[in-house]
Amino acid sequence: MMATTHALFGMALGAVALFVAPEFATAAISSGAVGGLFPDLDLAGDHRKDLHFPVYYSLLALPALGLAAVAPTAATVAAAVFLASAAVHSASDALGGGLELRPWLATSDRAVYDHRRGRWVAPRRWIRYDGAPEDLLLAAVFAVPGLLYVGRLQLVVLAFLGVSTVYAVFRKRLVDVGESLADRLPPGLAAYVPVE
Repeated sequence: MMATTHALFGMALGAVALFVAPEFATAAISSGAVGGLFPDLDLAGDHRKDLHFPVYYSLLALPALGLAAVAPTAATVAAAVFLASAAVHSASDALGGGLELRPWLATSDRAVYDHRRGRWVAPRRWIRYDGAPEDLLLAAVFAVPGLLYVGRLQLVVLAFLGVSTVYAVFRKRLVDVGESLADRLPPGLAAYVPVE
């Protein structure tokens, strides 16, 4: 799934605070977005392995959610939503395509790394690839709670949805552009371009 889909899910998850603890809604929604994006910071390393922890984020999220329930502060709520959002991101990557450069060809058997079991989880391909039409639809569904947000948070939702739309429209062409640019890199830099 697109990073923006994960961020929009995290924001929707944080939006629960609007109904149970509105004073912490901004912290919850913001940390949900950051938690949804955080695992994908491993793009520069071993993607879907270095910062994707489907089991461990979940194990950390449970006590954090409990703490936020019994001792709600902006910090405890933000931490709980961040961890829950990162957990859902990491686990839900198994529902999408694999790690191959052209995931619509479905040639990879690696979706996300399970550190607890020490193995890669195979892609389910319910969302065929990041930027697929169904991914954009899911992003739009997760953006709906954004209608309840005020000010900048609404603008962030609209920006994520705009980026999602542009990415989905050009997704397949971006691979060709990326390969063309990679072919023009100096040899020293080309060594840092991921093969997959």
